[in-house]
Amino acid sequence: MVDEVEISSFDLRYEGCRMRSAGAEKALMLSILDKGIRDPLCGIDTKQCRILLDGFKRYRCANKLGIGIVPYCSLGSDEAFGIIELIRISNAKSLSILEQAKLIDELKRVHNMSVSEIAQLVDKSKGWVGMRVGMIGQMSPLVMRKLFSGQFPVYAYMYSLRPFIRMNGINKKEIDEFVGSVAGKNFSVRDIELLAHGYFKGSDQLRAQIKSANISWALSRLKDSAVKAADCTKLEQQMLSDLEVTQKYMHRVTYKSLDKRLKNNTFFAQANLLTGGILRQLDAFTQAIRQFHDRSGQA
Repeated sequence: MVDEVEISSFDLRYEGCRMRSAGAEKALMLSILDKGIRDPLCGIDTKQCRILLDGFKRYRCANKLGIGIVPYCSLGSDEAFGIIELIRISNAKSLSILEQAKLIDELKRVHNMSVSEIAQLVDKSKGWVGMRVGMIGQMSPLVMRKLFSGQFPVYAYMYSLRPFIRMNGINKKEIDEFVGSVAGKNFSVRDIELLAHGYFKGSDQLRAQIKSANISWALSRLKDSAVKAADCTKLEQQMLSDLEVTQKYMHRVTYKSLDKRLKNNTFFAQANLLTGGILRQLDAFTQAIRQFHDRSGQA
């Protein structure tokens, strides 16, 4: 049931578990100005207070617009089971994988629930829950803060930085230094990917420039290196492109192959045929890449 409640009545303790996006919030504010708040905010009604779980963007917009009364739907009176219910309906509520992970972490740390308990209650596998627990465990407080505040793009972390970390065994301190240097500067995902490769695999000089906030210089050097490929022949450009695509998809497949949402039997039947073909070529591919790496290193 939807009620009308005072905006001042909300406890915002879970605001840090939800992602911020300045662009999305701006668009939502315009929509609220035009049509009002169409979807109710959701939370938990405990004896002590009303705890908000979903609708923080709507809450902030309403506050800025001076709206004192908002539509509200209760998910029950138990804090832990309210979080469980939000995760269960997350497809409808569009929780991101990081938001799911943060809320699951709250259930483990604050409410002392086990992975098995959470999996059973949210109607997911232990692997599904465990992957999200591991994701939060990999993050330092600084990285988490930058991601959830919207200062570092989630896509860049999930599909550029995180797979790169897993493949290269980079420690949390190095990640903190990189994210701290780059966050909040409105770089594109592509620019962040370039900077990450330069920072973790480039020269000491390049890394020092990024650390000292001379990022524009570092990015310019990295882009210049990419442009120099234009001096190559058409065949050489094609080879560079093939190598770049190979590296990209190796990272992507390595990460996605661990996703427990892959479970359809028809999918597995086709995937097994494809992976079998890849495995048959793997030894020859590895040898060719090693030889080509040695050969190119001599230049």
